[in-house]
Amino acid sequence: MADQEEEDLRMALRMSMQQWPPEPKRSMPRESGGAPMGSPDDSPEAKSRRLQRELRAAAAEKRLMMAGKVVSPARRNVAFSKEEKGGAAGGGGGDGRKVVSCGMELSDADANQLFSMVFGNGVSEGILARWCNQGIRFSPDPETFMGLVQHEGGPCGVLAAIQAFVLKYLIFIPDDLGKVEPNMPQNVGSRRSYESESVTSNKFSSLTEDGKARALVRSMVEILFSCGSNKRAVIATLSILGNDAEGSDSLKDDIITKALEGVSIESASDLQKILRVNTYSSMANAYPRLEAMIPVFRSRLGALLFLISALLSRGLDSIQADRDDPNLPLVTAPFGHASQEIVNLLLCGQAVPNVFDGRMDLEGGMSLKGISTCVEVGFLTLLESLNFCKVGQFLKCPKWPIWVVGSESHYTVLFALHTSVQDENELEGRESQIRKAFDAQDQSGGGGFISVEGFHQVLGETSIELPPEKLDHLCGAGFIVWSEFWQVLLDLDKRFGGLKDPTGSMGKKVFDLYHFNGIAKSVLNGNQAASGSEMPIQRPRLTKLTVSVPPRWTPEEFMADVVLPSGSGGGNDQNAKETATEVAKPEPPQHAPLVDCIRTRWPRAVCNWVGDPPSIV
Repeated sequence: MADQEEEDLRMALRMSMQQWPPEPKRSMPRESGGAPMGSPDDSPEAKSRRLQRELRAAAAEKRLMMAGKVVSPARRNVAFSKEEKGGAAGGGGGDGRKVVSCGMELSDADANQLFSMVFGNGVSEGILARWCNQGIRFSPDPETFMGLVQHEGGPCGVLAAIQAFVLKYLIFIPDDLGKVEPNMPQNVGSRRSYESESVTSNKFSSLTEDGKARALVRSMVEILFSCGSNKRAVIATLSILGNDAEGSDSLKDDIITKALEGVSIESASDLQKILRVNTYSSMANAYPRLEAMIPVFRSRLGALLFLISALLSRGLDSIQADRDDPNLPLVTAPFGHASQEIVNLLLCGQAVPNVFDGRMDLEGGMSLKGISTCVEVGFLTLLESLNFCKVGQFLKCPKWPIWVVGSESHYTVLFALHTSVQDENELEGRESQIRKAFDAQDQSGGGGFISVEGFHQVLGETSIELPPEKLDHLCGAGFIVWSEFWQVLLDLDKRFGGLKDPTGSMGKKVFDLYHFNGIAKSVLNGNQAASGSEMPIQRPRLTKLTVSVPPRWTPEEFMADVVLPSGSGGGNDQNAKETATEVAKPEPPQHAPLVDCIRTRWPRAVCNWVGDPPSIV
């Protein structure tokens, strides 16, 4: 092995002295602004590390060229071909295979802007390592077969967003996955109220590799075109790969792995050298290109390549215009997590930094940007339960019952198998109506309080008739807090616009949710645990939760974990009181931070599960 590496380095040196066009040369000095992590560009250590890295990359390139799998350096800087401007996805080769151009190289200005936008200045080696070592791969574990597995911290926001769309296709639109040439989004926006026969609560392992791959491709195409305002998608790939590698997927994976040996991204110039982009104006043309490039997205640069594809599909200038503060990097320090702008870009096509609905106008002509339209899959966050933000109805109530879940340091996915969990009962519908009217008057940035003038407008819009003493009490402080208003509504009979229901049936609801955490953690192997062996394995986690939404409760009663007293039923019928008590607490509830997230969507929910509590970190 050592002899082979020495021979590779010698060959790399000989190759570096050949008279090729300037672009492939790897001994060119970096620009003054391109030194990684702010180190002096002329230091001996930096020169030594750079030389070793470039020699390894050249050696890897040489091996692939000898195998006939790498594009000749003279062909690398290729202009857009006809199919990339909106024509056919690929021309026919002499042997009948489709040939697609390697793509265009980014300009110096675009490469610098892209790298700075994503990572900022002075990015650490640890952050770069996390984002350069995460592919988009399905879990090999039978219990989490439908999920994308994460091995590095940082890119979870990208993986979770893709995962949410993959689940949409696997659960709710499985019919088209069997089509070799699907007609893309004829049913993307439709919502089917049926129970999927292709997926059951504990049989995700029955999915086929082919079906999962098609769901992944369709998800990626949908996300990229959403970023491109449904007019275009930009697909980023690698310059060091050929266009028509032969063999099985595993062989392609081996080829790509070898091609990436010694390749690192530490500056904009590194990114410019290896990145090539193609633009497509129709989903039908983009689909076969992405399908062919799936082995590339499975590689260790896959998550980063998809993020770059989404950013370029939106347009770098448009990305900066979406943001409230374009000077901050999209990948946050110190741990390299995906920012809310990245998650919002992948979920709704715009890199806005906030999760409330619409735009919030501030004094002095300034405003904050939120979600402007309905979305396919939604978003919930633990931060809302801590009163740090307010998630709007667009993200809380998406077209499909699938949500990316954010914690302080990680993104996971929550989903249901049936669309009926989104259907509102009488209590939820009434609450949503009142809350929407209240939030429309809330100018506190989601703080949950409004002015007296705005409060009177809410009462008029929602037909609520408050007794004079309750009205005076709420308005006495000069502003109205949602939590106090909510308690008054709970004690106000439904005949006067309140939520008091003596029968206890107004808000009864029980359903199942599933939580997927893609990060590979050590868990006990079920088979081995059953036999007495406790050998941990690394795999993602899928947890089933039974969710019960009682018809009414007060915070004090819930935090004390007690059954509603008989006198709080709101009526004189003893049977009605017993019914309300039974619905309010069907079984002893369990608690985990995920439950707090679920309660931001279903405020009175209690949850139960089997085994370890679901983890959102």
